[in-house]
Amino acid sequence: MAQITLQGNTIHTYGELPQVGTHAKDFQLVKNDLSTASLSDFKGSKVVLNIFPSVDTGTCAASVRKFNEKASNLENTKVLCISRDLPFAQARFCGAEGLSNVINLSDFRDGNFGKEYGLTITDGPLAGLHSRVVIVIDENGVVQYSEQVPEIVDEPNYDNALAAL
Repeated sequence: MAQITLQGNTIHTYGELPQVGTHAKDFQLVKNDLSTASLSDFKGSKVVLNIFPSVDTGTCAASVRKFNEKASNLENTKVLCISRDLPFAQARFCGAEGLSNVINLSDFRDGNFGKEYGLTITDGPLAGLHSRVVIVIDENGVVQYSEQVPEIVDEPNYDNALAAL
């Protein structure tokens, strides 16, 4: 169980993030068209998992915008923006913002992704949502970078994440 903060107040997550050097676990998440996507669908590409509580908050929206901007210059790289938001909300946000370089995926059905990756918040006002995490996975499915943002209202370290590519 990891400890993070929400505006200075301690909250906890379900477990620990995948460690650098380990193989990322496959997952089943929901795309905007309600079909299913898995990590194996992106085999052969580098993958950035941008994980956050909800696209309807300022910091989460900022991370999606920033990764969308950066993704346009990344070769053989897919940026997956993952939350427990409904796929409709994710699609609405990206459509309104004109964001087309990221792929939205939702863990709304069962929350298994958050539990398997050790990042579901277990207590406090955001219990049940995902904590703010960035995980970078190489073309072979190996974790190259893993960051759980200690204060959930802060943005991730984009430079360190992108340097791991």
